[in-house]
Amino acid sequence: MWHAYNLISEGDNVRASTIRKVQTESATGSSSSNRVRTVLKIAVENIDFDTQACVLRLKGRNVEENQYVKMGAYHTLDLEQNRKFTLFKPEWDSVAIGRVEMACDPTQNADVAAVIMQEGLAHICLITASMTLVRMKVDVAIPRKRKGNVKQHEKGLQRFFESVMQGLLRHVNFDVVKCVLIASPGFIRDEFFQYMLAEAVKADSKVLLENKSKFLLVHSSSGFKHSLKEVLMDQSVIAKMSETKAMGEVRALEAFYTTLQTEPAKAFYGLKHVQEANRAQAIETLLISDVLFRCNDVNERKLYVALVDSVRESGGDVKIFSSMHVSGEQLGQLTGVAAILRFPLPDLEDDDDLSDDDENEMETDDRNN
Repeated sequence: MWHAYNLISEGDNVRASTIRKVQTESATGSSSSNRVRTVLKIAVENIDFDTQACVLRLKGRNVEENQYVKMGAYHTLDLEQNRKFTLFKPEWDSVAIGRVEMACDPTQNADVAAVIMQEGLAHICLITASMTLVRMKVDVAIPRKRKGNVKQHEKGLQRFFESVMQGLLRHVNFDVVKCVLIASPGFIRDEFFQYMLAEAVKADSKVLLENKSKFLLVHSSSGFKHSLKEVLMDQSVIAKMSETKAMGEVRALEAFYTTLQTEPAKAFYGLKHVQEANRAQAIETLLISDVLFRCNDVNERKLYVALVDSVRESGGDVKIFSSMHVSGEQLGQLTGVAAILRFPLPDLEDDDDLSDDDENEMETDDRNN
């Protein structure tokens, strides 16, 4: 419902099933009212999100012929979980499409990946808030150790480790995942981890080397999926899993404040300053509040979407903050848009002409809030 709230804007059309009170008049002149279920399509004029009930209320005029409701008559649609609706937008921009992909693809929300393994068998899983997805099963026959000849066993083990490593690279998005659990009985997990790091150094695999700190080795009773339950009860795993998307936002904001104090020429907030930094392709991390994509002014929305697209095109990282999280509220106090730069721009820091715009942006953001 939070994704739906961020997707639907004033001016969009929404079609959904609803209940309408209808008055009917009989031949004798007496009138009665009945509640009927019908499908209405409205042009959204007002949006209200009830976070307690998790209901989205959309008020607007009917824009489609209906036997119970006149064209142009007002109605309020209540959108709830597991109730279908259709959204029509005059333009689907990259932020809206990204929001749909995030909502529809559970792997985009999978903060934790896990490899549950034993000799010759492994399950590569992604763990979301609501489900565990097995993305790959690796099953490799490994010859037994024979006295005086362990080469065949070692070759089989290496084939197995290589398959697991390739599966990890294929199915785990390290930009999203904050923690990768490797669990096994005995020392298989340690042997695999050492093999993977050695291969990463040989192949100069930056993905694995840069994310080495995300791996956590823990004990499991087997390599089957059901062993994941005991792994997730481990206290060290619980502590590591607290580093969710929201924690990533908190750390990004902390990094911005630290940079602002230590290297003020590499940290800026306010639309005008950030746009100037973007023109110089200097933005390493863009911090932007989702409030700005819900503003009523279509042109203003397009402005922020274009900024996000431009930063991504120039290789920058974009973090869209939730306004319902404490870090999003803090960012809102900084006009809702801030940036950490790759290199200092002292000329931008000294530009007094932009300071008034920052104050205006802050006022605009307050009004939107």
